[in-house]
This record gives sequence, structure tokens and C-alpha cells, in this order.
Amino acid sequence: MIGARALRIEDPVLLRGNGRFAADTVRAGELHMRVVRSPVAHGRIRSIDTSAARRLPGVVAAWTYDDIAELPAIGFRLTPRDDLLPYRQPVLARKVVRYVGEPVAVVFATDAYLAEDAAELVELDIEQLPAHLDGDLDPVPWVDGEQATWAAGLGTDLPDQDSQATTFVEEYGDVDRAFADAAQGLVAGTHRIFETDARIGRHTGVPMECRGLVAYFDEADQQLIIDGAAKVPFWNREAVASIVGLPPHQVVMRETHVGGGFGPRGELYPEDVLVTLAAMRLRAPIKWIEDRQEHLVATNHSRGQHHRMRALVRVADGWIEALDGSFVLDQGAYVRTHGATVASLTASMLPGPYVIPHFRVHAQVRLTHKTPAGTYRSPGRYEGTFARERLVDKIAHDLELDPFEVRRVNFIPADQMPYERPIQAMGTHLVHDSGDYELLLDKCCETFDLYGIRRAVAARRAAGEAVGFGFGFFVEKSGIGPFEGARVSVDVSGKVTITCGASSVGQGVDTVLAQVVADGLKIAHDEIRVVRGRTDQFEYGRGAFATRLAVMAGSAALNATAALVEKAMRVVAHTFKVSVEELELHEGAVRVVGEPTKVLTLGQIAALLEPMGAGVMKESPGLTADGWFRSDHMTYPYGLHAAVVRIDRGTGELVIERFIVGYDVGRALNPTLVEGQIAGGVAQGIGGAVYEEFLYADDGTPLCTTFMDYLIPTVHEIPDIETLVTEDAPSPINPLGVKGAGEGGTTAVAAAIASAVDDALQQAGAITSVPIRPTLLRRLVAESPRVT
Repeated sequence: MIGARALRIEDPVLLRGNGRFAADTVRAGELHMRVVRSPVAHGRIRSIDTSAARRLPGVVAAWTYDDIAELPAIGFRLTPRDDLLPYRQPVLARKVVRYVGEPVAVVFATDAYLAEDAAELVELDIEQLPAHLDGDLDPVPWVDGEQATWAAGLGTDLPDQDSQATTFVEEYGDVDRAFADAAQGLVAGTHRIFETDARIGRHTGVPMECRGLVAYFDEADQQLIIDGAAKVPFWNREAVASIVGLPPHQVVMRETHVGGGFGPRGELYPEDVLVTLAAMRLRAPIKWIEDRQEHLVATNHSRGQHHRMRALVRVADGWIEALDGSFVLDQGAYVRTHGATVASLTASMLPGPYVIPHFRVHAQVRLTHKTPAGTYRSPGRYEGTFARERLVDKIAHDLELDPFEVRRVNFIPADQMPYERPIQAMGTHLVHDSGDYELLLDKCCETFDLYGIRRAVAARRAAGEAVGFGFGFFVEKSGIGPFEGARVSVDVSGKVTITCGASSVGQGVDTVLAQVVADGLKIAHDEIRVVRGRTDQFEYGRGAFATRLAVMAGSAALNATAALVEKAMRVVAHTFKVSVEELELHEGAVRVVGEPTKVLTLGQIAALLEPMGAGVMKESPGLTADGWFRSDHMTYPYGLHAAVVRIDRGTGELVIERFIVGYDVGRALNPTLVEGQIAGGVAQGIGGAVYEEFLYADDGTPLCTTFMDYLIPTVHEIPDIETLVTEDAPSPINPLGVKGAGEGGTTAVAAAIASAVDDALQQAGAITSVPIRPTLLRRLVAESPRVT
């Protein structure tokens, strides 16, 4: 039932790390693909010679751009902007390479080792050019007009393009007037202006399994079968069908268990296009598995933002009257399928849980000669929350106000919900659907004794320890539409199946959907089969991203179940010659109230709905029903993160002793899964706050291509996550009242840890960037007489 802490054994969340790919399957005549990648960050391609590779026995084909010149650049799935079109990525590099790892050629061989050997025989002649690595610098020339016109896919000539791919402003109120009107208050001392500068390092999701794909063309069924799809198989089907020249119904994407997607997994990459195109051209099964080194230079990076903000603040209580900000997003070399999603979410969600009557932010998406960037768990909110909460901490410190109270003063009041900001997020109007932020703060203070923790930490610090307590508050988004569908069916044996267009990336969606259906049919959830992530089993699906499936697919499943029950009731009413109002559903059967012998199980009802019987009853054959849920608004869960940290004076090691999360999800369909999502999110947030960052040499060479260089936290570095999941603000815009839980574990981690480090050092504003390195902490400890 809904709210139970059940888990299904087939859930991807339980299979994480099992190491099995769809691509592990070996087929007769299978060919292995190996990608030849650029060894330089920026260069002009003089020539690519594949002749030696093609002469190697067992090599079937070797391609460069000229062999696939008819293919378009890869399009946008989300947040498209016309000015981004010239910056889309070609499937293989065309004339110029723009990051180390960019695909420049590809070979196909009968053996994986042969493919590797053949790739090494491909000779590249690339004239190396200077690498542009700092997005903060003024834009530089990027693509010439001919290249821009080709990439944009437009018939008209375009001018040359520079490295500022797009810029836009999100705003409401009147920021300039607010600052101007405050001039007298600034002189009188009733108002002050606060400024902050915050940087978030470039890192990414790094799922346990790298990408993998197998594709083959089924001659009998005339279908292109693609195994290993993830996240958005329906969108990828449409894109691949368009690229390879097939109608969509002849392209079948089949999702397998994915041990975590986190944003990067499942998007359409050049390698995916190459695998599917080769299956069509070579008429053989094509297999490709990415190795870890490839993954760290080829799969989407994320984060990489620099924020500058100033706020007009009332001195008496810390009320933020106006916020004026700008940020630069380091997009890397190309704009991939996400379009302007990360920048849009950063800008629109920057005010967070606070009223802020006057708001403006200037977003700049700039290209550099690095791996292209995309979304990663809590994209835009992790970055924006860090910058905003650093500013709020500064306000509280400099005004000598309690940081808890400054938040309370600025919270959107519960009695103003739903609260609309006149801006958009991901193409939807930003309306906080429900919430009581102050109540959650009160509950966290009471449940975890946050004031007591703060006093205890202060006492330890007075005794000589470099320890600190800090926290941050945040608002998340979830449940983006516009639609999701589900089909619930019962066969004559009584077996229940839900089929839908949802996808699973390890978040336990099978369990949630089964619970929703089971609750509606009054049966056990483990009796229900869940079929999803296959484009040949359902007509439409939007995929698993933006923490949307509990809201969208869960609501669709609820509606489908209700429609099936209504149909079952009509059949039983017809059979027993009673009205529907005289019937009740009980443990997977429909019975006449007060007459226990007049009962039909769902399986028996399904048997009555064979085509002839269904015709007599004027019903469609089979006990099956579809349900759809449509929405043009997102839901907005919210929460608090708090941390206790200790700094080793000698090494600068940062130890996170405690990490606390309070999170309101509207309604927790499965508390165990919610808590698991939170814990996993915190672990990844800690990675970005303390350990993970992609670094580059001056010529653009990546310095982090193995786990020796790119550090991810282990169980040794992650404390037990203390969670409080509340259900005080059910969403009014979906029938389950649910909000997503997948990203809130990550959102404020960096903000909370930075706040705690400031407290440990007794240096307000000491931490302005993440990750927080031991070298920085050693220097700050040495500069702080209070902790030496």
C-alpha cells in the first residue's frame, strides 16, 4: 500500500552495481565499436588516415566525418533557444576539434581487442590551436559563419559566432528603482548593500556503470532494436529514427536496469548515433561499452558556475528587499541535448524560499574547450543555493543576527501559498504550489535540537577544536509535465500488469507504481508486474528526469487504476443485475454489499470480457484501462540541510561528523525510497562540496581521467544521514499530493558544509568556492588565531 516501506527485488535501486549491461549480450556476427578521440583540446583537422586500421584483419569499417556528412548535429531535448543552434555537436568532428575526447573517427571490428588495436592505427594530423578555458574571460571567436550555418541547420547564412552561446535575464519587480529608492536609507543606516562572489567547481554524476549500447536491425520485423537505452527512450527513439531515416515505429528502444543515471546517463550522445547508424549500414549487431577514462572526458560534465550577487537589505531584521545577480556557466565545447536547461533553472530558482520583492539575474552561457556540460542531480539549484545561502549567511553575520531568524524573516509565508513569481522555470510558470517553510525549520530545530547542536559545537570550539555547525535552506522543483500515461490490465488468472512510458534510473519507480496500483485494487503490491522503458510496449513516454515520475507516472497509474475499477464495477453490476452503487472492491474482487456470495475476482471479471461477452455488455474486450495525467506546472518540495564539521589542523582534512536533512515531499509514497534518495543525494552533494572537480592543464588537457585524479567520496567519508521527511504541504496540483524526492538530498549540501566551515574557522565568508580543498583549509586555519 502507499506509504509502506516495501521494496521489489527487481528494482534497479537493489541491483545497483551488479555490473550487467544489455551490451553484455553476445550475438552472432556481432561487431565491436571503438571511438577515436581528439588528443588535443582545440585544433584544426588537417587529415585523418584510416587506411592502416582498415587493412587490419577483422576490421569491417572505419568512418570519419566525410563518411557521415549527411547527418545533422544532435538536437535539443529541453529548453531550446535559437541562438544555441550553431553550437550543437556534430556526431564526428567537422574541420575543428574542441575538447580532448571529442569523437573524430570510429572503427568497427569483429573483436573488441581488434577494435582497440585498429583505433590506435588511425593517424590524426591536427594543427593544435590555443585553448580557451576560462569562461569568465571576454568571449572569443568560436565558429565561423559556414560552420555556424551548418550546425544550426538553417538555410540562410549566419555570421561568425563567439564563445558566449547565449545570455538572458530573469527578473521581476524593479531592481534598479529599489536600489535607487534606498539611497536615503543607506545614508541613514536603515539599509545596507551586501555583495558576494561564489564559485562552484565543474564535476558530474559518475554513475557506477559507464554507458553501453547494442543495436541491430531485425530483418524479419524490419525494426532497429536498441538495447541499453535509459532515461528518455521515447525522445531518443524519435531522434534516432529521424537520423537513420526510419519511421519511429520501426525503432525500438529497450531499457535495462540502470544503476543510477543522475542526469548524464541516457542522453543522446554521438556514440549512440554511431552505434545505431552502423547497425543499419553494416547490417550487423553493433556493441559499444564506454570505459572509465572515456567516460570522464566524453560523458556530460556539469556545475562550473561563477556567481556575483548584491542584495539590498534592511538592517533591523535582515529583510532582503532586492537581489541583483549575474552568473557565468562554463558550458564546455558544445551545447548538447539539454539546451539552456541548467542556466534557466539556475536563474529562475535563485530566489529559493525567500520573498525578495525585487529580483534580477543575468545568465551567461559561455563555451570553453572542455567536455560539454549538461544536467546533474539538482542542476542549477545546487549552484544557486550555494551562492544565495552564502549571501544570507553573510547578511546574518555582518548584521549580528541569528541566521535562523534571518531565514524566518525572508520566508514566503505559508498563508501566501500558492505563491507565484512572474518568471518561468523550464518553460512553466514558477508557482510554489504549497509549503510551510517556517514549520519545517521549527520541526528540524525540535527533532534534531539544532540550537543545542550549535551550543555544543561552540563549547567544543572554545575547548580548542576546529569544529563548526552550519545549515542552508532550499526549494527544489519536481514533476514537470506535460504528460505521462499508464495502462493497467488484468488477465484471466488475475495477474495484474501496469505498462507505461516511464523509465527507471535506479530510483525504484517499479515499487512506487506497483504500490499505487495495488492500493487502488486492494491487493499486495508484489503481485503486480511493471513493464516500462520499452518503446514497443507503450505509445508515449517523457522519461525519467527532473524528479518527475512519482508525480506524473504515479498520477497516471492512479487514474488508470480508477478507470479499471470502474470498468470492473460495470461488468459485475451487469452480471448480478445490480447498480454500481451496490458494489464494493475488496481484496482484488468486486462484491455486492451485504451479499458475500455474489462476488467476482478480477480474473473472473477479465474472463467475462472476452470479445463476445464484452460486446454484449458494450465494453471493450479485456479488463484493461488507460490513464493519463497532464500538467503545465511543476511541484516545489523544500528542505533544510545542516552539517557539523571538524578540521584537522595539521592536514586540512575536513571531516563531516553529522549531516541532517529535513525535507517535505508533500506525500511520501514509500518512505524507505525517499530516505534512500536523500542519502544518495547527500553523498553526491558531499562529493561536489569537498572532493570532486575536473581540472585542466593550460593547453586543455584533462588532469582527471581516472579515480586516482577524480576523487569521489566513499563510505568512509559519508556520515550516517539523519533525515526528517515531512508531509505537511501536499501538492494541490496532482491527485496523489506528491512532490519529487530525487534531488533534494543534493541541493544545499555545499551551502551547509561551507557554512559549517566558516563557523569552525570563525571567519565569516571564508568559503566562497567548492570543492573545499585541504590546502585552502590549512591556510585558513593558519590565518585564524582562534583555531590555532
